[in-house]
Amino acid sequence: MAASATIHASCVRVGAQGVLIRGASGAGKSHLAFALILAGGRGMVPPVELVADDRVILSRREGRLFAAAPLPLAGLIEIRGAGVRRLPFLAETSVDLVVDLGAQDAARLPETAALRTTVDGVEIQRLPAFAGGDVVQQVLALLLAGPGSD
Repeated sequence: MAASATIHASCVRVGAQGVLIRGASGAGKSHLAFALILAGGRGMVPPVELVADDRVILSRREGRLFAAAPLPLAGLIEIRGAGVRRLPFLAETSVDLVVDLGAQDAARLPETAALRTTVDGVEIQRLPAFAGGDVVQQVLALLLAGPGSD
């Protein structure tokens, strides 16, 4: 097992799939996490659970990447304008999708190579999200809908 690392990110689990949300400070990581949680709460998608907000502990086990919250932050999420709020949370999830907010290589029809990334030696599906796009829709399309072409 590789040593764990703590990064500035957010993480939720949509159904059985973990989503790691990366981006610069103020990019909207917490906003996206909460929007996905709300979509799950409305029954629009499988249930969505908070794993971590602001800081995420990443670890690799048996060739897979896992995410968890540092204990002092477990269950806490910052909602802009409402402050830090407490939500039910999941202790850990595998990471099955990495969302990079404000990615320089974001495109309307991204190249296949842009849709994969390697984190701690583990290759994972990636969404290079562009500013101004409906990122919730993009995340759900990748998780819930099959590709239209190869």
